[in-house]
Amino acid sequence: MSRRCVITGGAGFVGSALTRRLLSDGWQVVVLDNFCTGRAHNLDGVAGPLELLDLDVSRPFDVTGPVDAVLHFASPASPPDYIQRAIATLLVNSSGTQHALELAERKGARMLMASTSEIYGDPLVHPQIESYWGNVNPIGPRSVYDEGKRFSEAMTMAWHRERGLDTRIIRIFNTYGPRMRIDDGRVVPNFFAQALRGEPITIYGSGGQTRSICYVDDLADGVVRVLEHGDAMPYNLGNPQEHTILEFARAVQALVPGTQIVQRPLPTDDPQRRQPDISRVRGELGWEPRTSLGEGLALTLEDFVRRLAAAAT
Repeated sequence: MSRRCVITGGAGFVGSALTRRLLSDGWQVVVLDNFCTGRAHNLDGVAGPLELLDLDVSRPFDVTGPVDAVLHFASPASPPDYIQRAIATLLVNSSGTQHALELAERKGARMLMASTSEIYGDPLVHPQIESYWGNVNPIGPRSVYDEGKRFSEAMTMAWHRERGLDTRIIRIFNTYGPRMRIDDGRVVPNFFAQALRGEPITIYGSGGQTRSICYVDDLADGVVRVLEHGDAMPYNLGNPQEHTILEFARAVQALVPGTQIVQRPLPTDDPQRRQPDISRVRGELGWEPRTSLGEGLALTLEDFVRRLAAAAT
């Protein structure tokens, strides 16, 4: 008999990639999404037993029938989205996490909480290992996401320790790939959208700040490995290859010739360095990213070109 899972935020960028992966693995998938930042068309063409429910998990909810796993991915994830939707971001990572945990408990299901590298803030330890507690400004504009995810981790661990719930926590580092919203606001979609529209690529500050970006299908594979074989302590999931923002801009320039680069002031609390230590997940579960930066950017560009052309017509 096939297993059945619930994915909150399953119509989002990462959630929809995970939905595809789990369907291909033979799962029945129930997607819960209020389409705050997710899009129903992210699930166009998926094959397999999929239910899609328009539902805000910040409010109490239930799902009929058996459930073997609950994967909580609902939350705005890009800075423009969570700053604009500050209260909603706090609620989905507090009340929403509680409701997902309660569903898992009622169903006797495993719970996987999707946290973020943002819990490390502007890190003073590099690369970031799971035992690092982070350097977060609790009242800055990014705190609604940073602290929301930190609280969601604490709540997940409390359910595990006090109630014996079978839980998992993943900390997702920067991720990119097809089906990212063109207006997402993060580095890769920003650079491609500007380049394809004939605008200069905007970098903030010197461009010397670093990111380590992981192709979305590689990330989905890591999520499945943690879900199936991990333990209750957090796992970093990301690409340990570190690049400067300026290097990303030049990589996009190479794919879209003629693009210029301009500089703007650095936003408040923008992390200067971000790189995961994936020793734990690599050593315990045998996971690491497989897609090269060049291959992943080419696949993402192909998707962006197709969608911008469709929008123009």
